[in-house]
Amino acid sequence: MNRIESVLTAKSGPGKANVSLDVVNRWMADLRAIPYGFSPQWKTPSEVQGGPVADCKGKAVALYQKMHAAGAQGVKLVIGKRTSVSRKTHAWLEWTTEAGNYVLDPTINWNACRTEKVGHGNYVPLYAFSGTHKYRATVASGLFANN
Repeated sequence: MNRIESVLTAKSGPGKANVSLDVVNRWMADLRAIPYGFSPQWKTPSEVQGGPVADCKGKAVALYQKMHAAGAQGVKLVIGKRTSVSRKTHAWLEWTTEAGNYVLDPTINWNACRTEKVGHGNYVPLYAFSGTHKYRATVASGLFANN
């Protein structure tokens, strides 16, 4: 994760953001259109945008950077399991807004999904990062405790 630490700890864009769901959905669709290709290392957002393929880690970090640069608040990069029976980990974003909470998964989904519509046993968090804060899931419900 050292390669992307500067992205995760960068200061948010200027002022209070009014990042719309439509804009986030366009960003997600752009990243979703990049073919999937696993990388053992974390790719930077510029490597994701300039490369032929990207995995969930790279796409999630690229979206995190776009949202942070636009000043979005309440965004966490999450590492966990796509489903409760998944054998491998997956990366996505969780976005908390006044209008509700969203799962942003530009690897699998074309649009943001309200967390209450995701379904039990899907998107099981293990760890999350938000700015300089690191969290460890206390239970498989999206509740995080400072680590």
